Amino acid sequence: MSGFHEVRFPDNNAYGATGGPEFATTVVATGSGHEKRNVNWAEARGRWDVASGLKKQAQIDELIAFFRARRGKAHGFRFKDWTDYKATGQLLGTGDDAVTQFQLVKHYPSGSVIEVRSITKPVAGTVKVYLDGAEQLAGWSVDTTAGLVTFGVPPALGVEVTAAFEFDVPVRFDTDHMAVTIETYRLHNWQQIPIVELRT
Repeated sequence: MSGFHEVRFPDNNAYGATGGPEFATTVVATGSGHEKRNVNWAEARGRWDVASGLKKQAQIDELIAFFRARRGKAHGFRFKDWTDYKATGQLLGTGDDAVTQFQLVKHYPSGSVIEVRSITKPVAGTVKVYLDGAEQLAGWSVDTTAGLVTFGVPPALGVEVTAAFEFDVPVRFDTDHMAVTIETYRLHNWQQIPIVELRT
């Protein structure tokens, strides 16, 4: 049985992780040296190694318990990517007097290209919502398990809906094997702790 657990990977082990977004691109080279690149994924998928070297006993105890509770690859969980966990001034949409739900997103602009990433795991207590730049202190709610902002009254026609928030990434372990080495007394090392982002 697989599923998702709304718990976060221990921050003291997540800090210092290596990794980030990855794509899947097939490159075919011709005899003349030209090449054709096929983009296999429409969106990036994050991948990290959260091993942070030697572990004290308290850390390894927490890690063993967390790994066992997730049953290796079986259950997803939240992960704080310390290199990318905040968003401000993100346009969610424009009011039309009818729509009450808006998906949290983060925009990544580079020149004329803007990648839009759906955010499904906002951190509770960090979400702020604005209508035409004015913060709304009431009249809306957010589902922190799906990233949906819901208004009690639809935003008026032409009103810009924006948000600021912190967020986690839905991930799972990319291994079923916990390969821990005892370096010295009460000091441990897990060489690789691979995790991969889940599509939601």
